[in-house]
Amino acid sequence: QVPLEESGGGLVQAGGSLRLSCAASGRTFNTYYMAWFRQAPGKEREFVAGIDWNAINTYYINAVKGRSTISRDNAKNTVYLQMNSLNPEDTAVYYCAAACKNLRGLGCERWGQGTQVTVSS
Repeated sequence: QVPLEESGGGLVQAGGSLRLSCAASGRTFNTYYMAWFRQAPGKEREFVAGIDWNAINTYYINAVKGRSTISRDNAKNTVYLQMNSLNPEDTAVYYCAAACKNLRGLGCERWGQGTQVTVSS
């Protein structure tokens, strides 16, 4: 088992939905703050959403706020990103990150391999 493993990406039409999952295993790192990032071709990595241990606090960038939900199930060591009303601008590789320093994904030290999300017109 890899430390962080994303799944749930795929090809969807505009207006569709996906739920991404990030499973953590064999942890020797901190998971208090977890986050999702994305990276589109030719662009820099972009923070998408963050969550704290008890899911009391979450934070979203404006591009996804209102149509995306970050959540977690600590019993399963899993973090989720539900994305609705997808549009082609959401096309990117989505990465799960752990051992972040704050809710906005500062200084994350552990990363998954990424899962591809492609949204067609």
